[in-house]
Amino acid sequence: MQVQRVVLNSRPGKNGAPVPENFRLEEITLAPDLKDGEVLVRTLYLSVDPYMRCRMNEDTGADYLTPWQISKCVDGGGVGLIDSSRCNNFAAGDVVISFNWPWQTHAVMTGSDLQKVDPQLVDGHLSYFLGAVGITGLTALLGIREKGHITKRANHTMVVSGAAGACGSIAGQIGRLDGCVRVVGICGSDEKCKAIVEDLGFSTAINYHLEDVPTRLKESCPDGIDVYFDNVGGAISDAVIAQMNNGSHIILCGQISQYNKDVPYPPPLSEETQKNLQSKNITRERFTVLNYMSKADAALCELSQWIKSGRIKVLETVVNGIENMGGIYEFQHFCNCISCCGQFHFFSFSCRCILLYDERRKHWQANHKNIPLKKITSVSSGGCALTTHHGKLTLLLPVISAIKLLNELQSKYCAD
Repeated sequence: MQVQRVVLNSRPGKNGAPVPENFRLEEITLAPDLKDGEVLVRTLYLSVDPYMRCRMNEDTGADYLTPWQISKCVDGGGVGLIDSSRCNNFAAGDVVISFNWPWQTHAVMTGSDLQKVDPQLVDGHLSYFLGAVGITGLTALLGIREKGHITKRANHTMVVSGAAGACGSIAGQIGRLDGCVRVVGICGSDEKCKAIVEDLGFSTAINYHLEDVPTRLKESCPDGIDVYFDNVGGAISDAVIAQMNNGSHIILCGQISQYNKDVPYPPPLSEETQKNLQSKNITRERFTVLNYMSKADAALCELSQWIKSGRIKVLETVVNGIENMGGIYEFQHFCNCISCCGQFHFFSFSCRCILLYDERRKHWQANHKNIPLKKITSVSSGGCALTTHHGKLTLLLPVISAIKLLNELQSKYCAD
């Protein structure tokens, strides 16, 4: 079997920003024979996450992260389908996930590296297993519960940096659900600020590129800041910490602004910020979600229920094709991004992704009422295009299959 894979072509250096040239696409032959305990998986989604920048260095700076090796296939969070199995715990058609999924279109993996998941937990949105109902959602929920100390009816104010990212966007919504009366997000564009307020329910948002962060924080948090979900570090975090209340809490989730610098983790703080932490008795402890996996099952069920009920909404950026994996790093600037590696996918600029493989087509209307199809606009040898209220989506299918599915969707679901 011929498969495509992505290998690490070069390292960006401790102080360098990743570029597409750091990765290389290869085609290899995959032996079809499986050994006992092995399965053949077909990759559907791969996740690109901020922590991966550390794995591009020879020294990751964390004992729980192994570095990627030059000319070797890179790996990370992935979800896919089992095509064939010689493992008693898995059968063909099972949906499985792994934190060490190779960036390949197909791969042979051992059953011990995989976890079977129920698509009903995410209403068929399988990419959510890499985000909102996966390690990202767990980080947000358990980080807040273990380190945030939010108390209902205490009038807490919460600030989230990197608020439009995969973790920050979920964390802000959880803070609101857990009882914060005010949730303020810090983002890098007006578009992101608008999305987290209008779509996700943040109280307000600050564009750090265009606005003065300290001034806007004073305006947005008149009673000070009680909880800070820190995804970025650096000058933004210094500004937030300066306005935190006595006895407040920092959830130290990430330091994205520092990942391209040769500094230890967590990066050292300025003398003024250290004084603020000490004088105000602010707790700031490193949070690693892997230390709380005994609570993962219950947390995932809670996240699933919130998402199904619409109390939490999910934003994700989806890029189609394994050949674009390296370029995602430059594009997304270390915010969570999902790559589709299969064929039966819609993807859109509006950061929504819907998996449409044969077994779930009949569930389109039930599961995707929020994305009504308005009009089919074209069919070509590359697939077909549709228009929704979020814009243009493209369905990558052989043209004969595309026409068949178009007719089905047109007759059942498309509005006049």
